[in-house]
Amino acid sequence: MSKKPVKKINFVERIREKLPALLVLAVVVGGVLVFIYQSTNQAGSAALVDVKVPALSAIGTQGKTAFAKNCAQCHGDNAAGGQGGPPLIHKIYNPGHHADGAFWLAMQRGVSQHHWRFGNMPPQPQVGEDVAKAIIAYVRELQAANGISYQPHRMN
Repeated sequence: MSKKPVKKINFVERIREKLPALLVLAVVVGGVLVFIYQSTNQAGSAALVDVKVPALSAIGTQGKTAFAKNCAQCHGDNAAGGQGGPPLIHKIYNPGHHADGAFWLAMQRGVSQHHWRFGNMPPQPQVGEDVAKAIIAYVRELQAANGISYQPHRMN
């Protein structure tokens, strides 16, 4: 019996033969992963939370107008959250964890990402002190109407 000569293909040659298919597979898998990441980590234009809007005080009404002009693009209508920023009508922003001064500093200095995956908040230098006070009053009135009240912050 005669044996056929066996052509030996080493590992590197096998990889070279399959490289185009492996590259296509890597691109497809990478695209799927990017799609999944974006769809699970971005809220789109939809609100992240349902917000009950109460009858507002005079300063709360001023704050609503100022919020719509300066904040809603990222934080959504009525601070319900959006594509660019988290909902401020959330227990993490209760006055015991984020006092009014924290909101003021965030508007003036910006803030590094820390509770959410929206990236850093840039400073809002166009928002003066009186406007900031009105925005904060508006957010606090919304929070109160939605059951968010002072809870002492505890480090565990």
